[in-house]
Amino acid sequence: MSRAVKHSIALFVFLAVAWLLWSGFWDNPLLLSLGAVSCLGVLLLVRRMRLVDAEGVPLKILPKLVVYAPWLIWEVVKANVDVARRILSPRMPISPCLFEVKASQSDDLGRVIYANSITLTPGTISVHVEGDVILVHALTKEAADGVEEAEMDRRVTGLAG
Repeated sequence: MSRAVKHSIALFVFLAVAWLLWSGFWDNPLLLSLGAVSCLGVLLLVRRMRLVDAEGVPLKILPKLVVYAPWLIWEVVKANVDVARRILSPRMPISPCLFEVKASQSDDLGRVIYANSITLTPGTISVHVEGDVILVHALTKEAADGVEEAEMDRRVTGLAG
Protein backbone atom coordinates (compact mmCIF):
# COMPACT_ATOMS: atom_id res chain seq x y z
CA MET A 1 0.00 0.00 0.00
CA SER A 2 1.46 3.37 -1.00
CA ARG A 3 2.09 6.21 1.45
CA ALA A 4 -0.56 8.40 -0.17
CA VAL A 5 -3.18 5.70 0.33
CA LYS A 6 -2.16 5.19 3.99
CA HIS A 7 -2.33 8.92 4.66
CA SER A 8 -5.68 9.18 2.86
CA ILE A 9 -7.18 6.32 4.88
CA ALA A 10 -5.85 7.82 8.13
CA LEU A 11 -7.29 11.23 7.26
CA PHE A 12 -10.68 9.74 6.37
CA VAL A 13 -10.78 7.78 9.64
CA PHE A 14 -9.82 10.91 11.61
CA LEU A 15 -12.51 12.97 9.87
CA ALA A 16 -15.13 10.27 10.40
CA VAL A 17 -14.33 9.87 14.09
CA ALA A 18 -14.33 13.65 14.60
CA TRP A 19 -17.67 13.92 12.78
CA LEU A 20 -19.18 11.13 14.90
CA LEU A 21 -17.95 12.59 18.18
CA TRP A 22 -19.00 16.16 17.39
CA SER A 23 -22.35 15.35 15.78
CA GLY A 24 -23.53 12.77 18.29
CA PHE A 25 -25.59 10.98 15.62
CA TRP A 26 -24.94 7.25 15.94
CA ASP A 27 -28.26 5.67 15.00
CA ASN A 28 -29.68 7.62 12.05
CA PRO A 29 -28.61 5.96 8.78
CA LEU A 30 -29.37 9.06 6.68
CA LEU A 31 -27.23 11.35 8.84
CA LEU A 32 -24.45 8.75 9.08
CA SER A 33 -24.35 8.43 5.30
CA LEU A 34 -24.36 12.22 4.86
CA GLY A 35 -21.50 12.44 7.36
CA ALA A 36 -19.55 9.81 5.42
CA VAL A 37 -20.17 11.69 2.16
CA SER A 38 -18.99 14.92 3.82
CA CYS A 39 -15.79 13.23 5.04
CA LEU A 40 -15.20 11.75 1.59
CA GLY A 41 -15.77 15.15 -0.02
CA VAL A 42 -13.22 16.77 2.30
CA LEU A 43 -10.75 13.97 1.59
CA LEU A 44 -11.14 14.38 -2.18
CA LEU A 45 -10.73 18.15 -1.89
CA VAL A 46 -7.59 17.80 0.25
CA ARG A 47 -6.14 15.21 -2.14
CA ARG A 48 -6.80 17.52 -5.09
CA MET A 49 -4.96 20.29 -3.22
CA ARG A 50 -2.09 17.80 -2.72
CA LEU A 51 -2.09 18.24 1.04
CA VAL A 52 -2.22 14.55 1.91
CA ASP A 53 1.39 13.82 2.81
CA ALA A 54 3.58 13.10 5.83
CA GLU A 55 3.24 16.69 7.06
CA GLY A 56 -0.48 17.09 6.40
CA VAL A 57 -1.31 13.72 7.98
CA PRO A 58 1.61 13.03 10.35
CA LEU A 59 1.19 9.32 11.08
CA LYS A 60 4.69 9.05 12.56
CA ILE A 61 3.76 11.09 15.64
CA LEU A 62 0.65 9.09 16.63
CA PRO A 63 2.41 6.55 18.90
CA LYS A 64 4.40 9.27 20.66
CA LEU A 65 1.29 11.46 20.96
CA VAL A 66 -0.09 8.96 23.48
CA VAL A 67 2.72 10.01 25.85
CA TYR A 68 2.85 13.72 24.98
CA ALA A 69 -0.89 14.50 25.18
CA PRO A 70 -1.36 13.53 28.86
CA TRP A 71 1.77 15.48 29.81
CA LEU A 72 0.50 18.55 27.93
CA ILE A 73 -2.95 18.23 29.51
CA TRP A 74 -1.35 18.13 32.97
CA GLU A 75 0.71 21.25 32.15
CA VAL A 76 -2.47 23.02 30.99
CA VAL A 77 -4.25 22.07 34.23
CA LYS A 78 -1.35 23.35 36.37
CA ALA A 79 -1.20 26.61 34.42
CA ASN A 80 -4.99 27.04 34.70
CA VAL A 81 -4.77 26.72 38.47
CA ASP A 82 -1.94 29.26 38.60
CA VAL A 83 -3.78 31.80 36.44
CA ALA A 84 -7.01 31.31 38.42
CA ARG A 85 -5.13 31.86 41.71
CA ARG A 86 -3.66 35.08 40.37
CA ILE A 87 -7.08 36.31 39.25
CA LEU A 88 -8.73 35.46 42.57
CA SER A 89 -5.89 36.79 44.73
CA PRO A 90 -5.02 40.31 43.64
CA ARG A 91 -1.89 40.33 45.83
CA MET A 92 -0.20 37.72 43.67
CA PRO A 93 2.12 39.42 41.19
CA ILE A 94 1.45 39.66 37.49
CA SER A 95 4.50 40.70 35.51
CA PRO A 96 3.78 40.42 31.78
CA CYS A 97 6.80 40.05 29.55
CA LEU A 98 7.81 39.29 25.97
CA PHE A 99 10.76 37.03 25.32
CA GLU A 100 12.17 34.82 22.60
CA VAL A 101 12.81 31.08 22.78
CA LYS A 102 14.69 28.97 20.30
CA ALA A 103 12.80 25.95 19.00
CA SER A 104 14.97 22.87 18.57
CA GLN A 105 12.58 21.08 16.20
CA SER A 106 13.98 20.30 12.77
CA ASP A 107 10.81 20.81 10.73
CA ASP A 108 7.85 23.17 10.48
CA LEU A 109 5.42 20.62 11.93
CA GLY A 110 7.47 20.34 15.12
CA ARG A 111 7.74 24.11 15.48
CA VAL A 112 3.99 24.51 14.95
CA ILE A 113 3.26 21.86 17.59
CA TYR A 114 5.66 23.62 19.98
CA ALA A 115 4.19 27.10 19.37
CA ASN A 116 0.63 25.77 19.72
CA SER A 117 1.55 23.91 22.92
CA ILE A 118 2.87 27.17 24.38
CA THR A 119 -0.36 28.93 23.42
CA LEU A 120 -2.55 26.15 24.82
CA THR A 121 -0.91 26.59 28.20
CA PRO A 122 -2.72 29.42 30.05
CA GLY A 123 -0.52 32.37 30.89
CA THR A 124 1.60 32.08 27.75
CA ILE A 125 0.95 32.89 24.10
CA SER A 126 3.12 32.37 21.05
CA VAL A 127 3.00 35.75 19.34
CA HIS A 128 5.26 35.23 16.34
CA VAL A 129 7.31 32.44 14.80
CA GLU A 130 10.25 33.31 12.57
CA GLY A 131 12.44 30.37 11.57
CA ASP A 132 13.40 28.60 14.78
CA VAL A 133 12.69 31.57 17.09
CA ILE A 134 9.32 31.97 18.82
CA LEU A 135 8.27 35.26 20.40
CA VAL A 136 6.27 34.45 23.54
CA HIS A 137 4.13 36.65 25.79
CA ALA A 138 3.92 35.42 29.38
CA LEU A 139 1.60 36.67 32.11
CA THR A 140 4.19 36.11 34.84
CA LYS A 141 7.91 35.66 35.29
CA GLU A 142 7.26 32.11 36.53
CA ALA A 143 5.40 31.25 33.32
CA ALA A 144 8.26 32.70 31.28
CA ASP A 145 10.78 30.70 33.32
CA GLY A 146 8.73 27.56 32.67
CA VAL A 147 8.95 28.06 28.92
CA GLU A 148 12.64 28.95 29.06
CA GLU A 149 13.40 25.73 30.99
CA ALA A 150 12.69 24.05 27.62
CA GLU A 151 10.98 20.91 28.96
CA MET A 152 8.15 21.40 26.48
CA ASP A 153 10.68 22.01 23.69
CA ARG A 154 12.44 18.73 24.49
CA ARG A 155 9.17 16.80 24.62
CA VAL A 156 7.95 18.24 21.32
CA THR A 157 11.31 17.44 19.72
CA GLY A 158 10.87 13.85 20.94
CA LEU A 159 7.34 13.81 19.56
CA ALA A 160 8.00 15.32 16.14
CA GLY A 161 11.52 14.01 15.66
